[in-house]
Amino acid sequence: MKLNYKRTILVGFAFFLISAFWQAYDAIVPLALTNHFGLPQTISGVVMSVDNVLAVFMLPIFGALSDKVMTKFGRRTPFIVVGTVAAVISFILLTIVNGIQINALVDAGITDAYNTAYTTYTNTVNDLKASCDAGSITEAVKNAGIAEADAVLTAVKTDLRNQALELTLNNIWPLVGFIGILLVVLIAMATFRSPAVALMPDVTIKPLRSKGNAIINLMGTAGGIIVLLLSNVFGISKNLYMSYTGYVVATCVVMVVGLAIFLTTVKEKKWADEMEEQTKALGLEEATAEENTGTKRSLSKPELRSLLLILASVALWYIGYNSITSKYSVYSTNVLGVDYGLTLIVAQAAAIVAYIPVGIIASKLGRRKTILAGITMLATAFFIGNFIGAGTSNLVMYPIFALAGIGWATINVNSFPMVVELAKGGEVGKYTGYYYTASMAAQIIAPILSGALYDLFDIITGGNGMRYVFFAFGTIFVVFSFITMFFVKHGDAKAEKQDALSALGGADD
Repeated sequence: MKLNYKRTILVGFAFFLISAFWQAYDAIVPLALTNHFGLPQTISGVVMSVDNVLAVFMLPIFGALSDKVMTKFGRRTPFIVVGTVAAVISFILLTIVNGIQINALVDAGITDAYNTAYTTYTNTVNDLKASCDAGSITEAVKNAGIAEADAVLTAVKTDLRNQALELTLNNIWPLVGFIGILLVVLIAMATFRSPAVALMPDVTIKPLRSKGNAIINLMGTAGGIIVLLLSNVFGISKNLYMSYTGYVVATCVVMVVGLAIFLTTVKEKKWADEMEEQTKALGLEEATAEENTGTKRSLSKPELRSLLLILASVALWYIGYNSITSKYSVYSTNVLGVDYGLTLIVAQAAAIVAYIPVGIIASKLGRRKTILAGITMLATAFFIGNFIGAGTSNLVMYPIFALAGIGWATINVNSFPMVVELAKGGEVGKYTGYYYTASMAAQIIAPILSGALYDLFDIITGGNGMRYVFFAFGTIFVVFSFITMFFVKHGDAKAEKQDALSALGGADD
């Protein structure tokens, strides 16, 4: 048994464009809600959870629907095409509506006030560093001066967000338009996520799905990194009140290119038929008997218990992980004072390096054990993140983000295959929906609960709520996921018998 890497890469372009979208979405939407509209973190968290509320209902529906639909292009391809086109158009419109609010901020003098405060802050920090280097002041005096400058800038940002909120309340229509178009964007994305992800197991036999999912995630990471690089080019983290239209248009071009490659290379129906024939020939599941009798075997009680534990684990680690990713653009900009894109690129690059080795390791050691190792790495990275602050050396920060990237890759590569491993007959789309119901339900909870805690601790600590809660929240829930995953007994593929060298082969059509 050898994974067809070429086919898997081409199928992965569907996930490539999905990841490109979400990277841009997670970068600009929380910044727009918090800085442009002045919404409190709790309200911003509620808005950020809307996509997950929709997904809880829509992903299972469209996953199961794509199981039943058959066209000359296959089951999944029509959903991918229509959903992508609708998402691209509405995403661009979203930034145009946001531009109306930015114009109001400019007219109110808020952008000029921020630029003046930031210039003063930068000059003060540079002067302190120069004086310390020249020996005019000590390191302690420099650090105290920088801390004072940070506090002043934080106070200015808070005041300007309050002014932005006042503008929003005086003219609510830009926010109404923003939320309305946001709903259209999210509905468009929800229509094809499950079909796109279900396509990999459609064309990949069960024992190879961890390796296949590694390639799919690798493609998704590539899409995310491209958009992260674009965020650096456009300076997303450097200007609180910039227009995001150019950045989003560039992201949408990346999505359309990914869709074009997918459409011109992927032969969904042919490849899915070949996978079914190979599955029967190798005797990998009860598919033949089910097709002959027209019935489908239900999960046994131990299998159902394992499925529920896997889904609980997915929910828990997504609560921890999404609480960080959904607000990291805000945390990095407002708390750490570091480049949003660069630190995430380190994590993504580490994930890229890990994906394929993790898939191979899982085929030898088992998915469950590999996931437990990944959870341990992610929890460790988040725990150390509690001690990162403004001014922390990159030599400390980058290894932590790299460890988080490797840990998340290890979890992600193997968790989805564990769920669809339990799918019976032609129900991969439905089980894909189950997986995303768990992950999206968790992502409803994460930004709302974490945002509420940030606001609470803002009151207690005088505006430093994110600083104290951000990584601690993520750490706790990731640790909980270790406990539930520990008791899972089903979902591992049958062990492969080829050696490690042959496991890397097989990329021919």
